[in-house]
This record gives sequence, structure tokens and C-alpha cells, in this order.
Amino acid sequence: MKENMKIRGQLRTYLQWPIILSVFLLAANLAVGIVSPAAGLVMSGFTVIYVLVALWLFIYRRKRLMGGLVEFSAEYAWVQKQLLYEMAVPYAIADTEGHFLWLNHSFSEIVGEDKNCRKNIAAVFPELTREFLDEMDEKTSVHSSFDGRFYRIDIQQVALSETEGMKLGAVDEDSGEMLLVLYLCDETEILRCKQQINNQRLVAGLIYLDNYDEALESVEEVRRSLLVALIDRKITKYFMAMEGIVKKLENDKYLFVIKQQYTKEIQESRFSILEDVKTVNIGNDMAVTLSIGMGMNGDSYIRNYEYARTAIDMALGRGGDQAVVKDGTKIRYYGGKSQQLEKTTRVKARVKAHAMRELMDTKDKMLIMGHKIGDTDSFGAAIGIWRIATSFNKKARIVINGVNSSVKPMMARFENSSDYPEDLFLTGEEAAEWADSNTMLVVVDVNRPSITEAPELLKQIKTIVVLDHHRQSSEIIDNAVLSYVEPYASSACEMVAEVLQYIGDDGIKIKPAEADAMYAGIVIDTNNFMNQAGVRTFEAAAFLRRNGADVVRVRKLFRDRLEDYRARAEAIQKAEIYHGAFAISVCPSEGLESPTVVGAQAANELLDIVGIKASFILTQMGDTIYFSARSIDEINVQIIMERLGGGGHRTIAGAQLKGATIDEAREKLKDLITDMMEKGEI
Repeated sequence: MKENMKIRGQLRTYLQWPIILSVFLLAANLAVGIVSPAAGLVMSGFTVIYVLVALWLFIYRRKRLMGGLVEFSAEYAWVQKQLLYEMAVPYAIADTEGHFLWLNHSFSEIVGEDKNCRKNIAAVFPELTREFLDEMDEKTSVHSSFDGRFYRIDIQQVALSETEGMKLGAVDEDSGEMLLVLYLCDETEILRCKQQINNQRLVAGLIYLDNYDEALESVEEVRRSLLVALIDRKITKYFMAMEGIVKKLENDKYLFVIKQQYTKEIQESRFSILEDVKTVNIGNDMAVTLSIGMGMNGDSYIRNYEYARTAIDMALGRGGDQAVVKDGTKIRYYGGKSQQLEKTTRVKARVKAHAMRELMDTKDKMLIMGHKIGDTDSFGAAIGIWRIATSFNKKARIVINGVNSSVKPMMARFENSSDYPEDLFLTGEEAAEWADSNTMLVVVDVNRPSITEAPELLKQIKTIVVLDHHRQSSEIIDNAVLSYVEPYASSACEMVAEVLQYIGDDGIKIKPAEADAMYAGIVIDTNNFMNQAGVRTFEAAAFLRRNGADVVRVRKLFRDRLEDYRARAEAIQKAEIYHGAFAISVCPSEGLESPTVVGAQAANELLDIVGIKASFILTQMGDTIYFSARSIDEINVQIIMERLGGGGHRTIAGAQLKGATIDEAREKLKDLITDMMEKGEI
């Protein structure tokens, strides 16, 4: 065996040195002999003796040296093996199929197996499947758990060669048999400490009473202090149970601070305080509702408070009676089941109108933009803002790339009238060229940048005003200078009608065609004043009637084509009643000019069926499925549509789903409704 062993590396060079020196000495002896034959002859004797000794060392002593090396190697290998076996770091070797080949003592103690067991790795660590091992990189790490403890598993591929033994580094197919080397790092204590630190982090929150003034007015004056005390007690008791601190900032505003470990409990109970506070009743006709904004996982206490401010603004912008949690970049919503209360006071409308007037005074030009595939409300609101701009001698244009069929007859009245400029309506590209640094942009009937008519204008123009009645989602126009979002309003036209009455010294008079457009927007969005119509809705309608809006003219504009009527009737006929309260159907789109409008009309009519709480119409156009969702008062269809990537209003909402069939979209909607019912979200 010793004779067959090959010597490599520095040891081989070391053993060859006597031979090399012998050659050198022979050459030196020859050179001396040339200079002095006598000296060369004397030196030859010494040279012969050296060469013989060198040959003896190289040939005979080499075997003895190899024997010593073998003995040392064996002893060293045994020591190395023992050190590896007794090493504190858990270490194991496995084959490429995932079977253990060898385990050191520490690894054996963890998995409770003998060092020579052949158990599969996946039986101990389920993450290390055969598929994972086949696709893994040369070196990788996996996090897993076993017997209640958590580990990081570092895996290294090695090649086992007959000539070079176990080889780390780059592995190829010619390297020989493949093996896996595993190291375990116990992360249990580290993770526990991280969790403790995370649990101790402070979470900031704000609570606003949505209807504080209205609730107090609904109870006798002598009992108002008792109502306030009961509300305070409910809120304080709720957060004190979580070791929290509650501080009353104003009569209807509170600040609370809790540890992050309680946020999971709060969210799992879906902020039960929202419903608990409604039980406070000492004769008040109106139940008290809360809005909660909570901020967490910011990089500082100030950042958490800023998150809470953002969250409470979103909760209020969505109609109140709900909680919004801003967790870093993630936003979650809870509640929002009840109908929001209409504010009878117009103070806010007057303040926003004056603020808009001040912004207009600093600009010479104005662009008005609605949402994509503009509807009657979006168009009417844009016309109303255009009238405001021209009344203050501002150059104004309306951005429209396309509208649905119901708007085209009304739009034609303005295009064919000499009272309006020929370029009143611009496309998104034309508007971008028309705008300059002295231009203001007013966005109506939408607060989501992605579905505006020309999103690029939001980046181009610095002064932006938003007027909308839809509930806010996590996607908002965040660079608006002035934002007027009122979810309780029936339509954007209602909001603009109020602004018209306050923005001038004596209000602004509008022409009959403009009044018709705005009145039509209110009629369509309220389904003939049947949905979301409040006191201020009728007051806005009365203002428009005084300015020349004609009910008969508006009705004629919205008469149906026969094809649309038949398609709507077919959608109603084929409606499916799901869970006894949800009407779901499909509206045919073939041959229709605006299938989504017909679908929305069918959804409205399905609500007239006894027992129907919400209706959903699916319409396919190209590769996109359009959802039209409607309800009366019991179901918030907006939170349903938000789960499908859409949004809207409490009783009117919609969504789009691309790359799916009608059947797939219908099943997805059914599964969503079932899931939200089981969780108590609707």
C-alpha cells in the first residue's frame, strides 16, 4: 500500500532536493576538474560519497519516511474525527437524496438519532424536501424548527473524489459522488429576544367620535355629561385592559398608546370597541360611532404617530365607524358596516370653496379631469368646475379621453354650442401640451391616481385640487394641495353644486345646459334619489332646478336603446340568489355600446327584489371582467370590491379583474362573500 501511494505537493519537492543537489555538485566537480585536474580528482571522491548517500536517502529512507507519514496521518485523522464528532456545532453529512450518512454528537442529541442513522432529512426538517435539495444552490441556508426550537440550517454541497477526497467549492458533474454537509445554528433565543423587543414596541393610535355633536343633541341636556362619561369609560377600560394609556385631547378626540403585543388581539377581534361603544344608550336617539387610526412598525415614535394621523384621516375619509391600521407600507381596514351620517352643516363646503378660490387667484389656467370612461357624475362635476373657472376669467379645459354612451348625447350639447369654446374637451396628450407652470388641476369624482383620465398630469402639474365622494383606499392622490373628499355626499355633482353657491360673493349662476349635466349626475348616482340621497342632496337638486335644470330633458337623455333594455332584462332573468341575500348575474356585452352601464342599471333593478341586500353584475369586455356592485343600506359593497382591487362608495362600487373567465370571476366573488360572512366583515 505504501509503495502505491503517490507523493504530491511540497513533500514531493522536498524529497527530490538531494537528487537536484547531486546534479548541481557533479556540474561543480566538472568545472573544478577543468580548472585543476588534481583538485577535480580530490573533489570527485566527495562527490561520489554524496551521490551515494543521496540515492540511499531517496530510495531506501523514502519508504521509512512514507511509513511515518502514514502513521501520523492515521493518528491525525482519528483526532480530527473525534474533534468533529465532539464539536459543539451540530454537523451532519447526507447524500443527495436526503438520507443522513453521519451525524456528530451535537446533531444526534438534537434529532434524537444514532450517528449512523439513515433517516431522511425531510422527516426531521420538512422544508428540506427532495425537490428542494435537487434545485438548491451550491451553498444555501434554510430556516426550520424541530421539537419546539428554531434553527438555521446551512447546507454546503461537496464532491467526494477517489484521488482528492472531499472537495469544497465549485461542483461539477465530473467531481465524483456528491454529498451534502449540514450545520445547525440554534436561533431560538435570538428569535425570542427579537419577539420580546418587538412586543415591547409602542403603538400610537387616535380615536375620533364621528357624531359627537349630533349624539349630544339627541339627548336631554342634563344627561349629556353622563353620556360623555360613559363613552370615556368604555374607551378607557378597553385600552387599560391592554396596559395602554388613553389621553383625551378634545371633547371628541383621544390619543392612546399600547404595546405592540396587543395589536394582534385587537385585530383578531376586529376592534370590538367599534361595536361596544354603540351600546352606550341613555336615551340618545343616535348611537355613537368611532373612527380609529393606528400606526405601528415605524422607525420612531414620531413616525408611528404620523402613521396614526394618516390612518385616522383615511378612516374619516371612508365614512367613519371603522378602524384603519397603517403598518409600515401596509394598510388594513376593519369595520365600516354602518351607514355614515350626513353632515347637515355646510361649514366645510364653504371653507373648501374659499380655499379653492384662493388657489385659483394664483393661477391663470385650469384643467379639470375625472376618471377613465367618464360617467354622468364625472362629466357634470367637470362642467360645474369649468363654469367656476370661467366666472373668474380663467382659461379652463376639460380632459376627456373617452366616455360611456350615456354621456355622449349630453357632451354633444356642449360641442355643438357656440356658447362654449371648440377645444373645451382635450385628450390627455393635448392637455399635457396645453398645461404650463401657471396651471391648476382639479380632479373630480375620483381620488385614485391610477384610474384618473390622465395620470401623467398628476406628476406634471404641481397645484392639484381633489373633489370626490368615494371612500378613500390605500391608493390616494397624495400630492394634492387641497383635498375635499366627503363619503356621505351622494355625488360629485352635489359637492360642486355647493361649492358654486359659496365660492363667489353672491354665488355663481350657471346655464341650463350646465344645470342639466349636474342634475343628471345626481340622478344617476342616487338612482333617482333612492340611494344615498340626504337633505343636502335635495338642496343641491333644488339649486340646479332654480338655474334651469329640466327633469324632462334629463329623462330623455337617458332613455334606453332596445338592445340595452333586452340585455338588462336577460341579466335580471338569469340572476342567481346566493346565501339568500346576494343577487349575482352576468350581463351580455355583445352588440352593446356601453355594456358596463347596462350592467350597473341591472344591478340597481335587482335591489327591488324582496330579500336582496346586495347585487353584483359581471360584464366581460375583451380580457377584462367588470363588476358592478350595488346595495341599499345593510351591506357595504365597497369593502367587498376593495378585496377585488376596486373600490367606490358604500352602496355603489365596482372592480375589474383581468385574465379570468366569467365563471372564474363568479366563483371568486362567491368565495369572497362566503369568507367575509364567516369572518363577520359583512
